[in-house]
Amino acid sequence: MLQNEGQIAFITGAGGGIGRAIAQKFAEFGCSVIVADLNIKGAEETVSMLANPTGNAKHAAITIDVTNKADVVEKMNWVKENYGHLDILMNNAGVSSMHRLVDLTEEEWDFNFNVNTKGVFLVTQAAAPLLIDGGHIVNTCSMAAVKPDPTLPHYTASKFAVLGLTKAMALEFAARKITVNCVCPGWVKTPMQDREIVWEGEMRGMKPEDVRQSYIDNTPLGRLCYPEDVADVVGFLVSPQAQFLTGEALDVAGGAQL
Repeated sequence: MLQNEGQIAFITGAGGGIGRAIAQKFAEFGCSVIVADLNIKGAEETVSMLANPTGNAKHAAITIDVTNKADVVEKMNWVKENYGHLDILMNNAGVSSMHRLVDLTEEEWDFNFNVNTKGVFLVTQAAAPLLIDGGHIVNTCSMAAVKPDPTLPHYTASKFAVLGLTKAMALEFAARKITVNCVCPGWVKTPMQDREIVWEGEMRGMKPEDVRQSYIDNTPLGRLCYPEDVADVVGFLVSPQAQFLTGEALDVAGGAQL
């Protein structure tokens, strides 16, 4: 029997990058995976890549705006009607931008907090009645929550908030034996990083590829983090081996957080 055979997993921000890799891991483990993303094309592409090892999985792609409570509630009602319950909730949707505090706009601050932090709150609140007792919630946090970056003050603050919210959620959901943990990826090779190395290069007077090389140079294990590295750790967090682990933040950064 597969690790999570027959379980229902809902994952936000899975139209690419880390979310896509996690969705693929859930599918390999036997889950029916609901891929939710603001970008429906990306979500549909992810679903097209998902395995169905038992032939019984029911994967789906849906749009979701994690910052819009009405939309989130509507999508959870859809989940209830079509799946009945959830075993796993993966809050992965996230955004970033890059400016030092003195140059930061209020709009950027709000955008990062609305997606990265408020989105976790809204989706979890709406999903809670559907989660089975003994289920799992995993939030994608960031190395920025344990190693602040002066070029990302707003993003850093939003991820510190996710870290704190994860711990508070762990206490609240413990009565239902639902584990709540988060992962803190380091410098992950994704399309988001492709944008960030350009921004950081402009701020630091460096070529984008030199910025990327600096990430590698500052990672003790000597390479970038890949989405699959994060997916492997999330797979552990929703496994029977992690049933007594809750309120934890697992660094997936190759030592770069040290």
